[in-house]
Amino acid sequence: MRSRRWAGAAAVVVGGLLMAGCGNGDGSGDGDKASPAAGKAAAGDYPVTVTDCMGAKTTFDSAPKSIVTSNASSLELLLRLGAGDKVIGTGFPPGEGTLPGELDAQAQQVKVLSDTVIPKEKLLGSGADLYIDTFASMNMGGGMGDAPTEQEFKTAGIKHIFLKSTACAAQSKSAVTDLSAVEGDITSLGEVTGTSAKAKELVDGMKKKVDAVQKAVGKTAESERPTYFFFDYDAGTKQPMAICNRQVANAVITLAGARNVFADCDGDYKQVGWEDVIAKNPDWIQLGVRNRGSEAANEKAFDEAEKWLTSNSATKGMKAVKEGHFLRIGSEQTTIAGVENADTVEEIAKTIHPGKVG
Repeated sequence: MRSRRWAGAAAVVVGGLLMAGCGNGDGSGDGDKASPAAGKAAAGDYPVTVTDCMGAKTTFDSAPKSIVTSNASSLELLLRLGAGDKVIGTGFPPGEGTLPGELDAQAQQVKVLSDTVIPKEKLLGSGADLYIDTFASMNMGGGMGDAPTEQEFKTAGIKHIFLKSTACAAQSKSAVTDLSAVEGDITSLGEVTGTSAKAKELVDGMKKKVDAVQKAVGKTAESERPTYFFFDYDAGTKQPMAICNRQVANAVITLAGARNVFADCDGDYKQVGWEDVIAKNPDWIQLGVRNRGSEAANEKAFDEAEKWLTSNSATKGMKAVKEGHFLRIGSEQTTIAGVENADTVEEIAKTIHPGKVG
């Protein structure tokens, strides 16, 4: 998605560049608790302390009243938590129809501060008391000015926190193979906004789905797991973008009982050549198409992605292509941290392990 939609391409382009500010997220979830006592803010009990990628602390003595989100990922989580009324603006806004149900209508009411990265001066002058960053700090370039420094955030009265499952991903110490960091982000946001009860409900729902899949296919030997390639069609077909082992999609694929063919790549994303993909000869290919805002538009995009693979002389000989082993699952719910990651685990598992997952 581009323009008014949160773009996975931006996650690749921006997320792949702005990890210099992150350090120790390892996907284990150990550093993702929002306060010394988990669930402390279940009834709005403060103070609550959260940490960034390097362990620096930010303390909240009360719930924030005016929140700005860097993109649709953090915005969606706040909407799901019931804290959407506190959001006064966002960057990378979700396109109309791209969020489920009532969330979409709520999201469209949020002021758009930028179709992409929010310019520094606009962010600092937004009137926010909290900025939730899905990325890590960097020079944004492109005439948009530098990202605000922590001192500038402080001077403007804005507390700055991160979605660690995304912002700290590229420099994680180990491969991400579970959703604990995503669940940690949800828990943290719940504690910060005083919606811990809802956060627990969301996390428990995710765990229930994933646990059921794990019970069915979790013990499948590595050699018996089908190989899996996430084809990010919207990132371009000339040079494919591989999902590496620090990206949340690697956890989604692994939990579903598959093997990410680029799990040997340390980082979140990496550009590879089609010869590399062909050499991996995956058993299954996910057509990673971004939500166009309607079922018809999405199906059209899936059709285009499949046609490209089946008609291209270099790719049509791959096992998955010849056997028609395609999964039509959206990019966002696979590669962007959120509640729907668990749904994707379930959907993949049902497809590649038919009969084993209820």
